[in-house]
Amino acid sequence: MSKIPFRNPGWAGNVGEYKLTEEQVRGIDFVGVRPLEGGHAAAASTYPFMLEAKDPGAPLFEGPYQTRFEKILTRYPTKQAALLPALNLAQEVRGHISPETMDRVAQLLELSSAYVRGVATFYTMYNKRPVGRHLVQVCTNISCNLCGAQDVLEAFLKHTNTEMGETSLDRAFTVIEAECLAGCGFPTCVQINSRYYENVTVDEVPRIVAHLRGNGDGFVPPDNRDDATHTKFAVDPPSTGPEGEE
Repeated sequence: MSKIPFRNPGWAGNVGEYKLTEEQVRGIDFVGVRPLEGGHAAAASTYPFMLEAKDPGAPLFEGPYQTRFEKILTRYPTKQAALLPALNLAQEVRGHISPETMDRVAQLLELSSAYVRGVATFYTMYNKRPVGRHLVQVCTNISCNLCGAQDVLEAFLKHTNTEMGETSLDRAFTVIEAECLAGCGFPTCVQINSRYYENVTVDEVPRIVAHLRGNGDGFVPPDNRDDATHTKFAVDPPSTGPEGEE
């Protein structure tokens, strides 16, 4: 390996030193809480849309969500072009995209219901039916599979007491397989709602599940092992859940 041409203390990849906290790496202190109305219009369509809070009966769209929907429309040349972020917003509010939700989005964007359903059913990241508060997606593609992903998947099913794709009786968990989550360098990669968990092993699954049961979809601190390959728990900015009424 060639010698680095300069030393940049601010670039961990340059010096091989990782002394930043998880919060500093993810920028939580800088980002803070994202306003429901979307803040600046340029960021209105970039919110995480797989959240712990799910309200299938919430209205589409009212209050701050109506404001954000209107901001989203300003970012695209046609209403049709705004379909994906509109569906993202709908899932953020309701937790899944039902046929009724698709019809309502079609109405708001002046599109046919058939067109919206064709788009929504193409993408696996849109939940077509209600899921648990914690949607657990275990990557079983080649890199993760070679590093024990199948065992990790079975461990999640065991400790959540569910079968593949079904929701637990307490509505807390739904566990599914996922195609590549783009975390091939940190197998096994698991996505729980909008949060990534890297280097997950079978032994760590009970701790993750127990934490989610007791603390919700928040930051899971790594254990105290000295092993440098322990699970890295990704953190995303906190979001306020939907406030719509039935």
